[in-house]
Amino acid sequence: MASDVSRAGHDLPPRPLRWLFLDLNSYFASVEQQIDPALRGKPVLVAPIDSDTTVAIAASVEAKRYGISTGTPVWEAKRLCRDLIVTPARHEEYVRFHDRIVAEIWRQIPVTMVCSIDEVACRLLDNENSVAAATALARRIKAGILANVGECLTSSIGIAPNRLLAKLASDMQKPDGLVVLDAATLPQRLYDMPLRDICGIGAKMERRLARDGINDIRQLCERRPRDAGTAWGGTNGDRLWYLLHGVDLPDKPTQSRSIGHSHVLSPGKRGVEPVRLTARRLALKATSRLRRKAYRSRLLVLHARFEDDKSTWRASQKLAATQDSFAVLAALELLFPRLIAAGRTRPGDFQIRMIGVTLAEIEPLAGEQASLFERLDPDDPLARETRTLSLSRAMDRINERFGRNAVSLGPQSGGRIDRVGTKIAFGRIPDLDEFHE
Repeated sequence: MASDVSRAGHDLPPRPLRWLFLDLNSYFASVEQQIDPALRGKPVLVAPIDSDTTVAIAASVEAKRYGISTGTPVWEAKRLCRDLIVTPARHEEYVRFHDRIVAEIWRQIPVTMVCSIDEVACRLLDNENSVAAATALARRIKAGILANVGECLTSSIGIAPNRLLAKLASDMQKPDGLVVLDAATLPQRLYDMPLRDICGIGAKMERRLARDGINDIRQLCERRPRDAGTAWGGTNGDRLWYLLHGVDLPDKPTQSRSIGHSHVLSPGKRGVEPVRLTARRLALKATSRLRRKAYRSRLLVLHARFEDDKSTWRASQKLAATQDSFAVLAALELLFPRLIAAGRTRPGDFQIRMIGVTLAEIEPLAGEQASLFERLDPDDPLARETRTLSLSRAMDRINERFGRNAVSLGPQSGGRIDRVGTKIAFGRIPDLDEFHE
């Protein structure tokens, strides 16, 4: 390590073990195996809908041995493994198990950050950061989850001086791994890993680094911090160099910029009217989340993917800063004719595979002021949004108490619309309230 640092011409501070990162193995599939003992030890694929045209959102450890992973088309997965069991996703169960797992980890150590539905990060204290103490803690956490949450819920744990390295360590040994990256082994221990394994390095960044002569982690680490930052580009470009050498840098502040939902439509529900009704349902869900988080939005974005095109079509409509479902639906009705027109220019019938609605340019409510127009006649246009926002909030309360779609705007079921439930993006865990929207 000393030779690498001296070559770079930079001295580094002490880098004790500070982070424990836990990554649950094949999480969605493991939950399904925990719930249904008949699935244990068998290749299981979790899919969003019961259709060969969709893709896997999770694969069990047994299925992965056949080359099946997240994103594998269901039809291809069935070809790779004749004994494959395909099961529909049950997102509410994944949230319930997630909450139990986080509570179990808290019994051993405070959870500093929930990174995704299947990942958490914990900061180690001074009496926990020796190799012996940290590995003993990791084994207690693993054993507690297996004993108190479910025997199918194995995890891989990484321990390192910073969160990025702890995450990389958790990926080094799967399933059920435990890897420690300490200062004495850094950065050499990383040299065999591909650049793309580092969060933030995708195909575009990989090409940019290659143009600057950086083709692997060794070449990046052997540069001076400033030179590595120049190759990376942007502000604070040298952060990655310090992180890979084990320096625990403070996180950069982040802020939510949008709230949205998307839905892959079943093959029989890809025409104009089912797509329109599904888009309305997604808009209502997004606006309900907006109110629950005390935000308002200034921009509505409608986006879609047609069956014959991998690219995404999108259009947007400015909003007066709002969190009112009626105002958002009115803006959506202005956008939908543009989607129909785009679909009519394509060969064949109007067929949309995915539809999504995003509320962008969001901002927190910085103290709500009563409307100047709330005492006008209810039918007066100036008073209308005050009335409809109150109605939107009342609908939230009714649905929270009596369940999903107890009251809604427009049709929510039947032959014209897909059932639109709450789903999990790996980077965002829904509140349980969302399953009642």
